[in-house]
Amino acid sequence: MAPEIDQQVKPLAPKAYRIRSDEDEALYTQQRLGRRRCIKCCGCFTALFLILAVVMLVLSFTVFHIKDPMIRMNSMTLQQLVGAGALQATVIADVSVKNPNAVAFRYGNSTTIVYYRGETVGEGTIPQGKAKARRTQRMNMTMYIMLDKILAVPSYRNDSSSGALPMRTFTKLSGRVKILTISKKNVVVQMNCSFNYNVTSQAIQDKKCDSCVRL
Repeated sequence: MAPEIDQQVKPLAPKAYRIRSDEDEALYTQQRLGRRRCIKCCGCFTALFLILAVVMLVLSFTVFHIKDPMIRMNSMTLQQLVGAGALQATVIADVSVKNPNAVAFRYGNSTTIVYYRGETVGEGTIPQGKAKARRTQRMNMTMYIMLDKILAVPSYRNDSSSGALPMRTFTKLSGRVKILTISKKNVVVQMNCSFNYNVTSQAIQDKKCDSCVRL
């Protein structure tokens, strides 16, 4: 009779232990998927942030970069008017406001003062308005010069004998350039012009203008 061979049979794992192992594996898989999603979301957010940063950097040097507007006096034409009281000279000036920005430049009412030998002898007004984006706004400005004030200047007789009256104007234009709520700048454009009034021909000659911007 053949000897009996002892066979050691390993006991099966308890049912509860198998359930816990399945739950642990599912939890581990879920955590691993969650980490992957988190890494993907962080990567997408980082890439989006970098793209926005590059776009904002480019816009800051192009669209959002505010450039200084310019004012220019193109021409001046003298007319004669007799008022109810004193004699006046009317000067019609062709003025242009150049806006190099991507949005409109809005400006308020501005005043031009006329000087003769340092004395105020007249003024003119530029009405409020706007220069469209990358456009030049042209307008006519009327300046009224009081001739009795010119005659009261002590050096008038000598200047009149020489045939030319040296005069100058000062214009101050205040406005604002605003790009949404991101960028805005208050701008003050100042222009100084000098010219000679020819007594014989009654023409304006040797006009020179310089402009500057103050923030």
